[in-house]
Amino acid sequence: MPVIPALKALLGSIPKQASLKEMSLEGQRQAGNDGATALAAAVAEEPREVGTITEALVEVDGGHITVRIYQPKHSGPHPIHLYYHGGGWMFGTIDDPFVDIVCRERTALAGFVSVAVEYRLAPEHKFPGPLNDSYAALEWIVEHAAEFDADPTRVTVGGGSAGANLAAAITLKARNENGPAITFQLLEVPALDLTASSPSVEKYGTGEYPLSRAELQVCLDGYLPAPEDATNEYASPLLAQDLSGLPPAHIMTSEFDPLQDDGARYAEKLNAAGSKATLTMGAGHVHGSSQFTKLLPEAAAWRDEAIAQLIEHADRHAVTGA
Repeated sequence: MPVIPALKALLGSIPKQASLKEMSLEGQRQAGNDGATALAAAVAEEPREVGTITEALVEVDGGHITVRIYQPKHSGPHPIHLYYHGGGWMFGTIDDPFVDIVCRERTALAGFVSVAVEYRLAPEHKFPGPLNDSYAALEWIVEHAAEFDADPTRVTVGGGSAGANLAAAITLKARNENGPAITFQLLEVPALDLTASSPSVEKYGTGEYPLSRAELQVCLDGYLPAPEDATNEYASPLLAQDLSGLPPAHIMTSEFDPLQDDGARYAEKLNAAGSKATLTMGAGHVHGSSQFTKLLPEAAAWRDEAIAQLIEHADRHAVTGA
């Protein structure tokens, strides 16, 4: 199908901003933060009410990072969902209103203790820095689960775009290092092959849709210390030699997205390795449009699908322990 008509009209009404190469990094970050606030007010449903919201500092190599913990109103223990924001590893923050909305939804609607992770950004902190920060947050919340009425045996991870890349890589790292058991991974518009070899990169990265090939390359150059690091399995989970023994995955891609094939290829490889994966493709969506829940019924349906997946896997694990 074509791009969702209401979405196409919105994209056409948004003024073109300077490219990533034409603005300073700080300028881009500030513009992105300001733009996200205005955009969320226009296109996203109001944030859901939750029980309590707490911030904590997590010790990481060379410093600390902040995590924001959202607890349901009712008593637990609740399953845990770690959420890693997108932004090309170089941009984004847990203060982004879209991140707040997602975490509130997963807490209020699915009954999870949601944890938003403020991993340090590239290029100041290149790979594997953001991944190591994200993994430290996983270990921390498992250790401190009782403080937040959370169940350390029901831990899920998720994220969008670069955040989904981190979530997928964390499952590999946890498996390889006998780390905390992860019961489910929810990967939305994931970037999983940082060699940018998926056919959809060229097909949809022309600049006609959000996330051009050139913008993607800027983020890859900022995140990776060297081009050859793109083949490291923790940078590109899709290129891992062994994808067995990983938690079940639900992968959600957008039709007009340079990253569409990353998700499809990963689902195929996970299933071939015996790690269960399901895949859906948001027809008519572009990269990031699933956040426009007030404007697009298709985005609200995307949100509802994500919530249903989390509930299903939490309930299944509570009953079967698997």
